[in-house]
Amino acid sequence: MARAALRPRSAFRLRTSKSDKPDPEPAAEPRRSPLAVVRRLVAMVAAFAFMVAFAVVLARLTLEPSPASEALTHTNLHPGRSLRAYLDQPELRDAVKQIGGNLLLGVPFGVLVPIVAPRTRGVLRVLLLTAVVMLMVEFAQGALITGRAFDIDDVILNTTGALIGYLLLGRRLSRAVHR
Repeated sequence: MARAALRPRSAFRLRTSKSDKPDPEPAAEPRRSPLAVVRRLVAMVAAFAFMVAFAVVLARLTLEPSPASEALTHTNLHPGRSLRAYLDQPELRDAVKQIGGNLLLGVPFGVLVPIVAPRTRGVLRVLLLTAVVMLMVEFAQGALITGRAFDIDDVILNTTGALIGYLLLGRRLSRAVHR
């Protein structure tokens, strides 16, 4: 009866390791050479500077008032409507300028964001962040800027441009900087 009192009451018993040694400490990260740290810092500062320059260009291109085109602007909430309007224009050059310009506007975002903010690496994260930022730009255009309007096709094209930039260059550069 004395043995029964010493046994645990649960049907489950704790497993004990065969050795009484404590768990080995996890392996420490290998130390980076000072040159690698400096190279990474320079890349981060350069990417940040390019990101600031990109933000200035984006603001100048998208947030400057355009009173002359006030009568021509219209809000577009239907994906593809503006794209069809661009492609229906008699001058192909105008369509290429509108579509290509919006695509190119997103490319720097796809290249620089994963370098400046390493937690945003990954296709879905870059696409989500780009879409949110471009939606905010379009909302600001539609609500605050004379002669500008919200256009969902611009958001789609900018986000597609960011995807292209990320796949062509951003992913590789980010991996190289954040090893």
